[in-house]
Amino acid sequence: MPVTVTELTPTTGVEISGLSGSRLVDRGVAEECLAALERRGVVIYREADVDDDDLVAFSRLLGEVVPLPMGGHPAYREIQRITRDPSKSPLAAYRESTFHWHIDGTTEQVPNKATLLTARQISGDDDGDTEFANAFAAYEALSEAEQKELDGLRVVHSFAASQLLVTPHPTPGERAAWDRSPAREHPLVWTRGSGRKSLLIGATAGEVVGRTAAEGRELLDRLLDHATAPRFTLRHRWRQGDLVIWDNTGMLHRALPYGEASARLMHRTSLLGEEAVA
Repeated sequence: MPVTVTELTPTTGVEISGLSGSRLVDRGVAEECLAALERRGVVIYREADVDDDDLVAFSRLLGEVVPLPMGGHPAYREIQRITRDPSKSPLAAYRESTFHWHIDGTTEQVPNKATLLTARQISGDDDGDTEFANAFAAYEALSEAEQKELDGLRVVHSFAASQLLVTPHPTPGERAAWDRSPAREHPLVWTRGSGRKSLLIGATAGEVVGRTAAEGRELLDRLLDHATAPRFTLRHRWRQGDLVIWDNTGMLHRALPYGEASARLMHRTSLLGEEAVA
């Protein structure tokens, strides 16, 4: 099958058809994928149908894979099952928070470099589609004065902040469980070694250091509204076997809502992050 490459929006996304299974587990393919991620933020391999062995092997070609203590996968610590079925994942009860724009790993010392997600089962219709928002392009579109306002600002990210979007009035027990996950402080503007910058915002962003709660919330909400405007977003409509990879610190993402009884099942790996310059 011939390989075709299609750019999806003016700023974001590339779709690749004709590569599947073990053909992806190739250093040349991995290098092309990393280059496409740098340019376009999201790489979609249509109907790639990678099994778990090949998913982990391809992930390792792209970078260092994060081992997960609660992945729910019987064979690989690197694979996390994304589902609302508690029999398949111990984190199923928390998936509703992923319906909000977020970045993976913001409560870690360094957020994940990239995320790989492949569709084992899809829910049908448009339930569970995934949307992406280009935080690189959003930052670059800010005025010079707006960019200057953000210089040096830091944001506290927490699991609790994301859960409050789903459960705004938690019980003391729920709140105590959330707070067992440590909060992390990160720069609001994530700067790469290359000098390229993106906004590190989303559901886990709870407060801006040095600003009142109201001032911080206003700024974070304003930036999120800006970054998720239609000109910066891409919607992926899943097909069985699709493999989607995104630059995690430069792309916000969210799942469109799907029900607790949905058949939707994704397998995910994540790549270890790299320190921000500032």
